[in-house]
Amino acid sequence: MRVISAAAFGCVLVAVPALSLAMSGGSSGGSTPAPSMNAPQFDAAAEYRSGIEALEASKFAEAKKSFAKVLGIAPNDANTNFLAGMADAGLNDLKGAAKHYERAVHADKKLVPAQQELAVTYAKLGQQDKAQAALAKLREMDTACAGTCKDAEQIKKAISAVEAALGQPTHAMLETSPPLLFASAKTGDTAYLEAVGLINEHRYRDAIDALQRAKATFGAHPDVLTYLGFANRKLHRYDAAESYYRQALAAAPNHKGATEYYGEMMIERGDMAGARRMLAKLDSLCTFGCAEAEELRRWVNAKGSPAS
Repeated sequence: MRVISAAAFGCVLVAVPALSLAMSGGSSGGSTPAPSMNAPQFDAAAEYRSGIEALEASKFAEAKKSFAKVLGIAPNDANTNFLAGMADAGLNDLKGAAKHYERAVHADKKLVPAQQELAVTYAKLGQQDKAQAALAKLREMDTACAGTCKDAEQIKKAISAVEAALGQPTHAMLETSPPLLFASAKTGDTAYLEAVGLINEHRYRDAIDALQRAKATFGAHPDVLTYLGFANRKLHRYDAAESYYRQALAAAPNHKGATEYYGEMMIERGDMAGARRMLAKLDSLCTFGCAEAEELRRWVNAKGSPAS
């Protein structure tokens, strides 16, 4: 993957923020702007942001529709499932909310707000045993954190919220005001740019953390998903990487970067036929040639060991 140089990254930091990604259009040289939402081709990301805006405005039916579209591309995304649960809760569909929260915590056990809302929803449904079990998980997180982790305060607040819910009548309304995921585009841009810098430094685990924060803002943005695929691939987490590449291509089928990097990973896994299919796709997309096609062609010709 051709990540930007440290010098180019420095230029990005002083550039005007909130531009569409160069990577989206297939260019991988030069600076890499941040993935703000004025890139209209990113329908899944735009739907995600629309859902957040609708949720903030208490337009729960609209939010539900937007998140449903995003989940069609990324069904296991923790943040989207959590927010879809909040939309269901706003419509007083507690059973629907619980299902989304369950999917969210299954995808990300450390997503404290999802753990909290799942436990609270169980309490509202009268499922006391499940609520107590969810509370126990939060207490385990609190013990492991010992007041030193970044989520320490959030975990304690979550425990208090669940304990309060367990003491209320089951017919009490569920509040829907999670502030943590209503991040601004600027916050997402910052996290994305941080991730690019970390990838340049080969700090892939840290980059994944930053990319997850960016994804909380932008949702199924193909550029963020492609970088998540690359970082996981570098850590030899090939199944996770493939999932992210597939999600990126579901969000943007003609995304050149995702197509190239998916092809490179196929070669690494011994799937030369698959890599050639990706190359053929790039050749069809790049009428006059492009860097992505030429790079993947080098990989195919070298059978996975292209000259640097």
